[in-house]
Amino acid sequence: MDRLLADPRSWGLMLAATLTVMSNATITPSLPGLEAAFADDPLAPTITRLLITAPSLLVAVVAPLAGVLADRLGRRRPLLWGLAIYAVAGTAGLYLPTLETILASRLALGLGVALIMTAQAALVGDYFDGPARGRLMGYQMAATNLGGLAFVTTAGLLAASDPRLPFAIYGLAVPLFPLLWRILPEPPRHGSARGPAAAPDLPADPGWRMVAGVMAGAAGLTFVIFYAVPTQLPYHLRGIGLEDPRHAGTVMGAMMASAAVMSVISGLVRLGRIATPVLGYLMLALGFAAIALAHGLAMAMAGAALIGAGLGFCMPTFITTALNAAPARYRGLVSGLITSAIFLGQFLSPLASTPLVAHLGYAGAFLTGAAGFGLLAVALVAILRRQAPALHVKRTAE
Repeated sequence: MDRLLADPRSWGLMLAATLTVMSNATITPSLPGLEAAFADDPLAPTITRLLITAPSLLVAVVAPLAGVLADRLGRRRPLLWGLAIYAVAGTAGLYLPTLETILASRLALGLGVALIMTAQAALVGDYFDGPARGRLMGYQMAATNLGGLAFVTTAGLLAASDPRLPFAIYGLAVPLFPLLWRILPEPPRHGSARGPAAAPDLPADPGWRMVAGVMAGAAGLTFVIFYAVPTQLPYHLRGIGLEDPRHAGTVMGAMMASAAVMSVISGLVRLGRIATPVLGYLMLALGFAAIALAHGLAMAMAGAALIGAGLGFCMPTFITTALNAAPARYRGLVSGLITSAIFLGQFLSPLASTPLVAHLGYAGAFLTGAAGFGLLAVALVAILRRQAPALHVKRTAE
């Protein structure tokens, strides 16, 4: 067994990760039901879709500031603040009376997600070095998707009874609070920290700013396309006759299970920082094409599994490449920038996909997404091959 799995800090970080990247998509199976429940609101079709992406807007704005906060105040306090906000704002959809107030609570949820995600990503860089860091990021991505699998599948079952019930899932942050308080200690400070708790900072790899920028850009564009799945897939499935909310939960579950498996594999198989995400993009393209051509549940699940596998290859590589390049004292900022890019991509996704759906239909929109991932693969290869190899300098401590 990997020694990382014997470290309670690893499990604490993985548990925190389950609340983050797919947190917005947890209520995906509820969208058609919520739209029907608030049918008297003329803005219901728009607002129900924004319930998925609204947290992303606040995360995109706040995450860099949350990263700076984590660099200056330490990692634990932002993490624990984020858990408290996540629990309160996430469950508010159970009782708030209007779609507009639920939308406001989803924006507050984004603040909690920003604090949790930037702090726990920085802790990965603080607690672990070298290959262990990459493996843990793979495990963490797997935990995110396994959590998403459990959350979305459960949400599909709950939404079949009441479209508000899936909001209760966010209450899982409450029991996690005392657990993470106990097992995630504050790491030594770097760089500007003073006193006996300060740890010596390590020199940055050459070109680390460029590396971080490229990885953040790739992550953001990936999510612009990818997030058509949670925002548009339930409606596409209804269009091909799969109207039960459990069908959406099942398809999303297949995607997350596949992403969990491939995230672990991506941390163990070292294909390089170009080949790994390019392979991921190719799987994403095939998955989107399969979703577009699907006429039944089996084909939709197969396409979703390919999408999950592709995301599992891409995302850990983007994050670990940036963290490996950055100096320790800027890990919070770098994790905040990538978090911001991911969630900005999520927010922009329906703004890009909805016009495509209007002009091309759901199948045409998903085929366009497949072509987009192919173009991203070509662009990433071109950019990284021209760039000087910024990660060739090995730190003696990593």
